[in-house]
Amino acid sequence: MNSPEGLSMIWLIPGFPILAAILLTLWPTDQRRGAAWIGIGAMALSLLGASIAFLAIVGAPGEEGLVRWVHNFLWFDVGESPIKIGWLLDPLSAVMLWMVTFVSLLVLIYSSGYMANDQRMVRFFAFLSLFAGAMLGLLISNHLLVLFMCWEVVGLASYLLIGFWFHKPSAAAACKKAFITTRIGDLGLLLGLLWLYRDTGTLLFYDGGEGCLEDRSIVWLAGLPGMFGMTATATIGILLFVGAMGKSGQFPLHVWLPDAMEGPTPVSALIHAATMVAAGVFLMARIHPLFEFPAAGTQALDLITWIGAITALGGALVACAQQDLKRILAFSTISQLGYMMLGLGTGGVAVAMFHLITHAFFKALLFLGAGSVIHGCHDQQDIRYMGGLRKRMPTTFIAYGIGMMALAGFPLVTAGFWSKDLILHAALHWHGGRIPFAMGLLGALLTAFYMTRQMAQVFFGRYRGDEAPDQAASSGNHSPHESPSSMLWPLRILAVFAIGAGFIGTPVYPWFESFLEGQALVWQPGELVHGSTLLLLLGSSCLVLMGLFFGWWYYSPLVYDPARDDDPMEERLPAGSFGFLRAKAYLDEAYQYTFLRWTQHMAMGCRWVENHFFRPMMPLVATFTQLISWLARFWDEWIINAGFDFTCSGIMIQAGKIRRMHQKRVQICLQWMAAAAILLLIILKLGGAS
Repeated sequence: MNSPEGLSMIWLIPGFPILAAILLTLWPTDQRRGAAWIGIGAMALSLLGASIAFLAIVGAPGEEGLVRWVHNFLWFDVGESPIKIGWLLDPLSAVMLWMVTFVSLLVLIYSSGYMANDQRMVRFFAFLSLFAGAMLGLLISNHLLVLFMCWEVVGLASYLLIGFWFHKPSAAAACKKAFITTRIGDLGLLLGLLWLYRDTGTLLFYDGGEGCLEDRSIVWLAGLPGMFGMTATATIGILLFVGAMGKSGQFPLHVWLPDAMEGPTPVSALIHAATMVAAGVFLMARIHPLFEFPAAGTQALDLITWIGAITALGGALVACAQQDLKRILAFSTISQLGYMMLGLGTGGVAVAMFHLITHAFFKALLFLGAGSVIHGCHDQQDIRYMGGLRKRMPTTFIAYGIGMMALAGFPLVTAGFWSKDLILHAALHWHGGRIPFAMGLLGALLTAFYMTRQMAQVFFGRYRGDEAPDQAASSGNHSPHESPSSMLWPLRILAVFAIGAGFIGTPVYPWFESFLEGQALVWQPGELVHGSTLLLLLGSSCLVLMGLFFGWWYYSPLVYDPARDDDPMEERLPAGSFGFLRAKAYLDEAYQYTFLRWTQHMAMGCRWVENHFFRPMMPLVATFTQLISWLARFWDEWIINAGFDFTCSGIMIQAGKIRRMHQKRVQICLQWMAAAAILLLIILKLGGAS
């Protein structure tokens, strides 16, 4: 469908925060309040633009099915080949635009209070604005190369934000780890991009029937061979998925995500809720038409399904053993991203994107709530040295409790319940078996368990901050306190969405799915009592309630004091298994002793070769070079130049002799010439007479 008038201005949605980032880079560092207003104002304008775009898509005529507005234009010419890029607005990008701008605005408002005393607050707002602007540019792109460029800027901004407190060695190491790990995934994305361009000749998603996601290209790709006996469709899809694995923290490229907690808490909220980790899921949703051609993309979807299931369960298992407040949430993000990939592999775009949207609200709520706790406890992050905060921080407690229930999937009344249930329903009917479904169910049980474990230790029981080691925190010298209103209002707003957002995608009222797929909304009251749907709702509800029950059973302050007792699971699980989970399955160590150690050995080998071979040879090479230079100079000066000069000098000498020999004898020469001429004429005359 052709673009409506005004779509060409959609670039202003990412343009406002990018302009704010540029302005704040030049802003005086002591004008922190003004910097906050610039960042917040720019994001508010982007939210206004995103709201207009979203309402335009919602209100567009539905007779033509899925509404898709495209605006392509000439970028530049390469010889006779014009390079076009463009903007794309459809239900997928519209809903993502609104969610990203909304959550980003709340994070910026929250940051104005959280970072108020930081001397580099102006630079922080510049980085946040760049981060959000790059993500928004990624969402509206109709060209895979432009998407990739925005993708890389998102990675750069995350590097700057994770390492914002670079004076901390852990933060400096974390930002490098995140940057390098995601670059590994980006290599796969780049290869997939190049392969797609080679086979289709375009990277435009939609271009009047000629785009790489349109029927003609999809059918063409399905008939081309790829790697390892797969079709080109499956090969390209897997390569692009490798990029998504890095950005969206999928096993085994998830290791950067827990370490990203070294950045300020608002950064964690933005990364885990609305921007970086959502980019990978959005990319797979955007290119999902490649996989929908029968049999062509099956291998890619199967891989996505299994990686998603492994990540969902693995993240939940590791979260059960963590003690850091933010790291528990980080592993919960890894797990929930696994659910989204599981949904993409088994149920399609709508299922995964619904969970992405609901997850954005309650995960932003949880991270901002965690920031409020850390702020109130004076930078304490170990949950063993918290406790009793429900009375000292009541607003944070209520908001965090709502977010915890949404993440756990408390039945019927939370957004997380409805979105996660749709994924489990899709996994139940997957053609490849029930194992991913079982892994998803177990992950749901564990999610409720570890969130109850966290909630019990942070907000219930007695306050244990005065028992913290001196090197862990200084919270023992201060009493916890509630956060300022600039930090609490975003929590209140997000708490509403953590509950209400789920009701736009229930089996009875599937508005979200109908909106994304361009179908007419049908009220389905009978779907709730459909056999498999009802059974799954009841089963998943029971599992969630079991997780909540056992979490409280083992970690209730009545039976467990975290500051004094060993973790109950450490005593009940097989020997070493709890430590295995607390050490994050030793994946960091495995990478250290394999890839990193191999790389270090290779670097040491190169250094040895340099020190023992190249450096000793350098004087010899230098001497040899000097000798060659001297010989060349000798040859040039004493053979070439000297010979030439000698020849020239000889010629000049002989010429001088001849000149001197004939000097002042011109008249004699003329006389002789005249005599010779007369003699010649006489001879000719006599010869003619005879």
